[in-house]
Amino acid sequence: MTKGLVILAAGGTGGHLFPAQALAEVLVQRGYDIHLMTDERVRDYGKNFPASETHLIPSASPSLSKPLQLPRRGWKLLSGYLKARSLMKRLRPVAVVGFGGYPSFPPLFAARSLKIPTAVHEANAVLGRANKVLASRVDAVAISFKPTYGLSEGVKSVLTGNPPRAIVLAQKAAPYAAPKGYGPFNLVVFGGSQGAKFFSDFMPEVFVAMDEAHRKRVSLTQQCRAEDLPTVKAKLAAMGVKVEIAPFFADMPRLLAASQLVVCRSGATTVAELGVIGRPAVFVPLPHAIDNDQLRNAQNFANAGGGWVFPQAELKAPEFAAFLTRLMDNGATLMKAAADALHQGVPDAPDKLADLVESLIRARKLGVKAQ
Repeated sequence: MTKGLVILAAGGTGGHLFPAQALAEVLVQRGYDIHLMTDERVRDYGKNFPASETHLIPSASPSLSKPLQLPRRGWKLLSGYLKARSLMKRLRPVAVVGFGGYPSFPPLFAARSLKIPTAVHEANAVLGRANKVLASRVDAVAISFKPTYGLSEGVKSVLTGNPPRAIVLAQKAAPYAAPKGYGPFNLVVFGGSQGAKFFSDFMPEVFVAMDEAHRKRVSLTQQCRAEDLPTVKAKLAAMGVKVEIAPFFADMPRLLAASQLVVCRSGATTVAELGVIGRPAVFVPLPHAIDNDQLRNAQNFANAGGGWVFPQAELKAPEFAAFLTRLMDNGATLMKAAADALHQGVPDAPDKLADLVESLIRARKLGVKAQ
């Protein structure tokens, strides 16, 4: 017999589903049953999600842009709300937790209407648009950064950190091997769960600009979108760069642990995992990220000494190649950055978030507000 059912609601991308998965793993260990409410993208990112059932809930952005689409959006939101509410009346969850993305709207509003304890988790340093709407309507907001920009006064917030999955915790504080002399240099380049065309175009130019002695030292692991893979692979092979390249790496935490430097975007999950594992990173934030959340994430990490931030619009291949070669020759700098990165990790974030959820459940049973 379980302690009860907890419903997790999240948009179906890695940035939303991965922290939800981390919480689910802990709650299952504590004796709860888990259901997931999300959208059809879960097929790509939710394969290892420990939910006994997954429910696809209709949803849409409530944005007032494109007025002609408003009736269709409104109908999808209403139908999603009605479906989620009907399911909850039957399933009787003890709590509902949202992780951002518009698919979290209908379940959270349905839970609120049924007086079920609710919380949302914000992974970024800037409150996402969905969570901004929900923050004042739920019992608590779990945050990963302090401060979290966009959080209104009076909203109950709890600093939990961004919870890493068990596959990440398996590499927690992995020993860092600084590069030495003219030995091999393990470089990982990736653009988050959906890849990044920018790195596919840019990194071959960087290696063209790099001197041959340093280029031969590089052992590169690069994530690349499937449509770009043949071109990128051919360019790197022509320069003699040792490379493992693929559209997706299921064992990315292990690859990060084996790296000496990471070049990447700065989504919340990426930043959190680098902190737990303890790896220095060069961040190129997504330039059109909503509310500059990726830039804020990267700045927090870099200001603490764990890495460096390069705006994409300012990057030039020769200058970046020179920067990488200086790091390759300076193991002490990278060793310090790895240590500083590790201080940014919150490996117990899943337990902190689970504690918050359980406090809301207990408070509702007692008929009092959670402290």
